[in-house]
Amino acid sequence: MSALPPGSTIGILGGGQLGRMLSQAAAQLGFDVCIFTDEPDSPASRVSAKTFVGNYLDRAALTDFARRVQVVTTEFENVPAETAEALIEAGARVAPTPAALAIAQDRFDEKSYFQSAGIVTPAFKAISSQVDLDAAIAEIGAPAILKTRRLGYDGRGQIRIKTTADAKGACEKLGAPGILEGFCAFEREVSIIAARGSDGAVAFYDINENEHTGGVLSRTTLPANVSDQTIIEAQTAAQRVLEAFDYVGVLTIEFFVMPDGSLVANEMAPRVHNSGHWTIEGALTSQFEQHIRAVAGWPLGPTTRIAAIEMLNLIGGDANDWPQLAADPTARLHLYGKRDARAGRKMGHVTKLKSS
Repeated sequence: MSALPPGSTIGILGGGQLGRMLSQAAAQLGFDVCIFTDEPDSPASRVSAKTFVGNYLDRAALTDFARRVQVVTTEFENVPAETAEALIEAGARVAPTPAALAIAQDRFDEKSYFQSAGIVTPAFKAISSQVDLDAAIAEIGAPAILKTRRLGYDGRGQIRIKTTADAKGACEKLGAPGILEGFCAFEREVSIIAARGSDGAVAFYDINENEHTGGVLSRTTLPANVSDQTIIEAQTAAQRVLEAFDYVGVLTIEFFVMPDGSLVANEMAPRVHNSGHWTIEGALTSQFEQHIRAVAGWPLGPTTRIAAIEMLNLIGGDANDWPQLAADPTARLHLYGKRDARAGRKMGHVTKLKSS
């Protein structure tokens, strides 16, 4: 694949904060960005050269969009895989591939893929009825967690089943096809952010150690408290996924770290990731620039971390503390331009670089 020259236009599917930061990174490299989103007045639109507002399944609109851009990428994994396929049919270059999007959009398919690739997961079963759920709990046991197969994120679409009694009516309450996952008695949660270029080169960022509150990522720290062997295991798993999908761009896999240091895969995100926001100030190449480099056919940049890191998400009303955060000389403040600070909504983040 030939490298896109500066002045080319990169298309991004989705208008959220990840698209916003991708657009800013693309502008730094001399690219224009065109956003395709179903959301008027999106955060990404307000920093991009052009926006198409339309339905992700509107083939006429997608064909028009494909004519205006030299490559298309995504900022969230729930863009329909059919959208990516329609863009390819319209002549657009699309990264990552529709196959990677499709796998990441269905938790059962995702975990089935992990197992086929030799990547350890929690025990899991597909659930489509209360009978299925009762049988799965009898096999997997409790505690366990019932999740929607599709569209759940940041703790949404999940029901915790602490005892078998909690299963009563849970399938009806979930209201969608689901997956039951066995509980993992893990010590910590981590994620690995990896990138693959169009030439097949692979680069890894340092492992992130993550803390969640109410199902939403609240704090990321580096260096993570993991062994060298755990790091190697995470990198091996990520490279296996990247190569299996002939992947181009940034990809993230979240893991549970078990007491013996082994890893259990939770989920993957075929995109830049919240736990990698620290890379804007804390690495020689941010995850956003890295993704743009990859999809544009440029060489990958160095991923060296330059300090110890603490990254805090600003969730809901936390963003109202911006005057104090802006006055803190140790804090690098990022606000996403979202209009409404709803409870549980990611409004921004703060990164602090510390001496190692």
